[in-house]
Amino acid sequence: MDRLRAIEREGLKTGYPAFAPGDTVRVMVRVKEGDKERLQAFEGVCIARRGAGINQTFTVRKISAGVGVERIFPLHSPSIAEIGLLRKGRVRRAKLYFLRRLAGKAARIREKRGVVVPETAEKQEA
Repeated sequence: MDRLRAIEREGLKTGYPAFAPGDTVRVMVRVKEGDKERLQAFEGVCIARRGAGINQTFTVRKISAGVGVERIFPLHSPSIAEIGLLRKGRVRRAKLYFLRRLAGKAARIREKRGVVVPETAEKQEA
């Protein structure tokens, strides 16, 4: 059992910002096309986090061309290059599945005031 835990610890990634459901995040995903690899951004609201250790996942929801798109990411996956925290949301639930049935302005999440979101490399260069 201890050997299994040790192997799990080797695969854990660090350096991600602390984010929770309700936060708007930008996930940079490695996409392989043929022999080339590129980064593709998936930006949306984190609506759920679950699991622990190497099995931890989070769900991000965005609206693309008027259609809601949800994607579940393993937190420690090698296909995730980076996770950027864009804004902190003020919510009172751990799972925000109710956002699925809301549309337009009703689906907005209030921003947490007084919280400083660390700047990304893009903003610092500009």
